[in-house]
Amino acid sequence: MKLLVTGGAGFIGSNFIHYWLKQHPEDNIVNLDVLSYAGNLENHASIEGNKHYRFVKGDITDKEVVFPLVEDADIVVHFAAETHVDRSILDPAVFVRTNVMGTQVLLEAVKEYGTRFHHVSTDEVFGALGPNDPPFNEDTKYDPRSPYSASKAGADHLVRAYYHTYGIPMTISNCSNNYGPYMFPEKMMPLFISNLLEDKKVPVYGDGLQVRDWIHVDDHARGVDFILQKGTIGETYYLGGNAEKKNIDIVKLLLTYLGKDESYIEYVKDRPGHDRRYAIDFSKATRELGWKPEVAFEQGLKEMVEWYVANQEWVARCKSGDYQAYYDEWYNKTLKK
Repeated sequence: MKLLVTGGAGFIGSNFIHYWLKQHPEDNIVNLDVLSYAGNLENHASIEGNKHYRFVKGDITDKEVVFPLVEDADIVVHFAAETHVDRSILDPAVFVRTNVMGTQVLLEAVKEYGTRFHHVSTDEVFGALGPNDPPFNEDTKYDPRSPYSASKAGADHLVRAYYHTYGIPMTISNCSNNYGPYMFPEKMMPLFISNLLEDKKVPVYGDGLQVRDWIHVDDHARGVDFILQKGTIGETYYLGGNAEKKNIDIVKLLLTYLGKDESYIEYVKDRPGHDRRYAIDFSKATRELGWKPEVAFEQGLKEMVEWYVANQEWVARCKSGDYQAYYDEWYNKTLKK
């Protein structure tokens, strides 16, 4: 089987590719990524020589790049997206271009060639939950609160519209917050880990009592696999980690793992439109697919800390912007002959 994975140089896409090649070693993967600031070819250094893996640098909004790759694929797994909420507040247009327009280009290609399409989305499209509200489920109404979540909601609606209008063979997954290795250090967990390793304080928005459900990135990859293998065309499945945690409690765990005290916490002004709570009901995925998360949060977080401790040079290059130089060197050595 041939998979086209969009955004495969990012955090979740990279982990998915590693997972898939391990679980399905005879399948072929093409990784299409524009290599924005968060895309990193170092994430795939260990598989560069794998005959079943190929990287293509390209933009999902570029039809000339997208259409031939979709035509040659059996399945498109669509991870590519701008994802950082803070950045979306500063520059919404970039998020609309990639997340909405890029998805529409992929859908046009899928419509043309009949390729199976799986769209990876987020729980943030549903807005915020109150402290006693039941978790989001497949019947929850959309209520995005940030330009990022609105752009992802728009993409979700386009995917369903193409299914109902054109009959494309699609599935969607909405997942809770991911964590694990290769996470770009602008996000909360890796930012806090890298700050603490540099003996810096960690900035906590507002009172730190915002609640998120966390899913380990390997459990997410397994969930997408289960959907591709067993999911019903036209259906949406929610993937959660069964791990609702307050942000401040995660900070305190990180302090413990890294031997720091609470003097390293710095409370800062809350960001605009900061949703108070997310939670995912993944019972449909369990009932219909036999999937459930396997990684316990505390153990997964501890292993994530250990990974960042062991890969501080990778983090430093993320924060210094050296990835473009790494890509140019890799491209000249391996592709430009």
